[in-house]
This record gives sequence, C-alpha cells and structure tokens, in this order.
Amino acid sequence: MRAEFPDFRLGSVLATSFTGTLSERHGDAVERIPTPRRLMDWLAVYGLDVDSCTPDQLDLARKLRESIHTAATAAALREPLPASAVRVLNDRSRRGGASAVLTPEGERHWRLGPASGLEDALGVIAADAIGIIAGERDGRLALCASPTCRAAFFDTSRSRTRRWCDMNTCGNRQKRARFQANQRRSTVSAE
Repeated sequence: MRAEFPDFRLGSVLATSFTGTLSERHGDAVERIPTPRRLMDWLAVYGLDVDSCTPDQLDLARKLRESIHTAATAAALREPLPASAVRVLNDRSRRGGASAVLTPEGERHWRLGPASGLEDALGVIAADAIGIIAGERDGRLALCASPTCRAAFFDTSRSRTRRWCDMNTCGNRQKRARFQANQRRSTVSAE
C-alpha cells in the first residue's frame, strides 16, 4: 500500500470494513480512501479488482459508505432505517453485475464481469450490507464504544459483547486513556 495514506482498517466483514474507510467520525476524521486510486487499492484487498475509478465514482462509493454507516447505525440502535440510506443500498445493489462463486475450499468469492467496473464492486458491497442489516448472517450489528469513533461493526464473537470496532486502535486507545486517568488519580491521592 502507499505510505502517504493512512493504513486500511481491515476486517472480515466487507460492508462494515468499507465503512471503516472513514474513521474517527466524531473526532478528527481520517479519510482512508482520499483518491480514486486508493479506493481501487482497498477494493483489491477484498478481491474486487477494478480497472479504473473516476472522481465521480469515488463520490458514489463514499455515498454508499455513508448510507451503509447510517443504516447499520440505525439497525444497531434498533431504530427505523432511514429511507434515503435504504434507497442508496438498493440502487447500488441492483446496478452491480457480480456473481457469487464457490471455491473448491467451500468459500464464497465474488466474480466481477470481464469488463468489470466500479459499479459491480459497489454492488457487492451493497449486497453484503443488505444481508447484514437484514439479519441474514450470524452475528449482531454494534457501535464502537469509543466516543470519537462510533463505527458500526459486525460482532461475531461468541458472547456478542464486543465493544470496539478494532481492538488495536479504538480498544487500546480507550484502555490507555483509562490507565492514564487511574495513574493520575493515584498520583493525586498519594500527595
């Protein structure tokens, strides 16, 4: 990956990982797909290689990302899904022309058409989001406990009680802040 851009925050769930391309939404936001090329890099990590991406297509991808985030957040909070987000998800899903294929190892992969474009890749992401939000997969949608993040993530832990979108970033940051606060309290009470 290109060093001048922030690292991707990769996960095992395509749709919620895609929403993670914008992190720290309630703090100093970090855009992880600032250019069309960077979006192509992210898609390639998930096996959705596309030949090109224009600035307008990047805008479409970001609109899909925000619609997934909005709908997943509502679903995690058990609130009604915003109609505008549902429209974007359905529209992107309908426009995609990818097909699911089964590998010899028994895994599902997506195959984009021979002249696959970005719309096909966005259709795969939208279809994944629809399946998650509709409750078709084993797990639950949750929101990161970090007050600056609040990312929607898909919790597949055994107990379904995961608190952080990513333990290596949000979880560690919150634990470090709690530790430092405890250290300060200990220092003040020792004086």
